[in-house]
Amino acid sequence: MELQEIYQPIAKDFKKLAVMLKTSLGGRDSKVILEINKFLLGSGGKKLRPAMVFLSAQAVRGRGISRQMDGKLVELAAAVELIHQASLIHDDVIDHAALRHRQPTVNHRWGQDVAIAAGDYFYAEAFRLVAACGNAGVLDCMGTATKLMCEGELSQICERGNVDLLKRQYLVMVQKKTAALFAASCHAGVLLAGANLTDQKTFKDYGSNFGMAFQVRDDYLDLIGQEEVLGKISGADFHVGEWTLPVFNLLAQSEERASTLKLMRQPDRQAALKEIRQKFMNSRALLKTKNEVNGYVRKAQESIRGLKGSPFKDSLLALAENVSV
Repeated sequence: MELQEIYQPIAKDFKKLAVMLKTSLGGRDSKVILEINKFLLGSGGKKLRPAMVFLSAQAVRGRGISRQMDGKLVELAAAVELIHQASLIHDDVIDHAALRHRQPTVNHRWGQDVAIAAGDYFYAEAFRLVAACGNAGVLDCMGTATKLMCEGELSQICERGNVDLLKRQYLVMVQKKTAALFAASCHAGVLLAGANLTDQKTFKDYGSNFGMAFQVRDDYLDLIGQEEVLGKISGADFHVGEWTLPVFNLLAQSEERASTLKLMRQPDRQAALKEIRQKFMNSRALLKTKNEVNGYVRKAQESIRGLKGSPFKDSLLALAENVSV
């Protein structure tokens, strides 16, 4: 199912989100800031995290959303998207990436100094919007998620090139760097909707498992070289010495371990990547990686299976299915 169809129940919310993002980032005195904001707002992206804010809140409350709550959900959704965009801007600086969503990155177009400042600016605006929601629980939820994202990024950078890194350590980094914001998007959305503790846990579990599936699938696509799906240059993780689940699954095969480790240490990164990609595609690690992605998808879907039927629940189930491989 295409995202446009999945997002149909929240199409009106997305229109309000677009206005909120434009209002939040537009109207500034600086011509350069306006140019960067316009560039980023037009860069595309799937808007998965704000979609989860809207879908989760509506799945709990149905159409019983007051005008006041509706406004706060839009502010929260915009904040979530800005936090995500800020993290991408900084990631691209760290990775020296030149392409994102098939377009030049901020650091490639304006330089890393501007990119760092722009990322900070997005974070600041995001937390202004979170504060405007007027909910201490939401503020704590989003603050904790952002802290975890930073911890995950720091750990990933510090572990670059470490051939002794364990699979469980990688999974903890993924949980922090990627899954935490998905979980927070769902959790904060239902917090604003007045959900009970049981529903809060349900949606946190959904978002967390979705986030794990999303990142592992991204790592899988990065290794096998599907740039048309990624919207960026593939193999970037391997080039900077960041080992991902497909590589760990390849290492787990005793007959492949020694040769894979040798390739991971090889100075010629492009040649090593080509050979590891081939080894992975012809090994049991390929199926194992797919099974793990789909396992997280099933966990996400099962976590909300008991909810009352609604178009919003259906969209959440379809959204999870969309990241299966």
